Amino acid sequence: MRKQGLVWAIGLALLAACGANPAASPTVPTVGTTEMPAIATTQPSVVTEVTVLTHDSFAVSPEVLAKFETQYQTKVVIINAGDAGSMLNKAILSKDAPLADVIYGVDNTFLSRALESGILADFTPSVVPAFVPEATTDVSAPLLPVDVGYVLINYDVAGLKTAGLPVPQSLTELTEPQWKSKLVIENPATSSTGLAFFLATVAEFGPDGWQAYWQALRANDVLVANDWTTAYYTHFSGSSGKGPRPLVVSYSTSPAAEVFFSEGKLTEPPTGNVAFGAFRQVEYAGVLKGAKQAALAQQFVEFMLSNDFQNDMPLQMFVYPASQTATLPELYTKFAAMPSINTQLDAKTIASNRDAWLTEWDTIVLK
Repeated sequence: MRKQGLVWAIGLALLAACGANPAASPTVPTVGTTEMPAIATTQPSVVTEVTVLTHDSFAVSPEVLAKFETQYQTKVVIINAGDAGSMLNKAILSKDAPLADVIYGVDNTFLSRALESGILADFTPSVVPAFVPEATTDVSAPLLPVDVGYVLINYDVAGLKTAGLPVPQSLTELTEPQWKSKLVIENPATSSTGLAFFLATVAEFGPDGWQAYWQALRANDVLVANDWTTAYYTHFSGSSGKGPRPLVVSYSTSPAAEVFFSEGKLTEPPTGNVAFGAFRQVEYAGVLKGAKQAALAQQFVEFMLSNDFQNDMPLQMFVYPASQTATLPELYTKFAAMPSINTQLDAKTIASNRDAWLTEWDTIVLK
């Protein structure tokens, strides 16, 4: 998502191990079940810690996290390290003295960089669920897919109505005069959300055609924000925003999140999703090489694939579960249908061209 999707901060916050001896650790929980196995009587009484390096959007219900902590007599320590790109940079820079045991939130836009960086430990999970097809488009081992998200354009329903504008129908239409000064995006060099949208345009117009498209967007006064929070809350005109622009790059789950965080005040979302230009983000988790608590790290990654964690994610991080056995809340079936993807860049293509493309984008849009 997240994959960036994605903890939200609408209203409140809308899309926010000194280890046990492995021989004494209880059996790894069966992934794909909703119950954790009984606590082993040999569990040590001293509480250990397993540390998770992740992005700022990580969220999990306290009662769900408590199941893991109780089972393994451990405390889960979360290190929020900014956006997905910033988090990965910190993991790479500290690989000789890892900051954590687990890394979560690497997405398919940075997948190859993570795999080639030497920061990941090999491990074979004891049990994994059947993944949804959308989560397995790229070879990822030793990273495992945890969730799927979709970046696209949200529109302000009331804002378009007031302006007498219909919902736009294509990326190309956004370069037309009626949409001048109407769109705010995130900088792809500083935001994973912005990067995902940029890659959607590359997939749509091709490696030799996206440049002309962005030149046209710039001429139509597209606004570039450094991050999703600024774009959504400062420049977007939707119910949670304060700005004049009725179009913003966000997530397909934004309308559902708006309703959820209204605490019953809304029965219909004030925002909608366009039907074009979506980019699929898959987020992964893995064990960091040199982890102090490697055994607990492996158990936590497997826990993230259990139904306990997978069923909790949709209303915590507003992403879709990677497991086929997880259940989506009713809010998703009403307001967060998965968009269709006509074109999608694979991780290897992204890795081979990302830096050069971003340098070119910066020259076209910001210089």
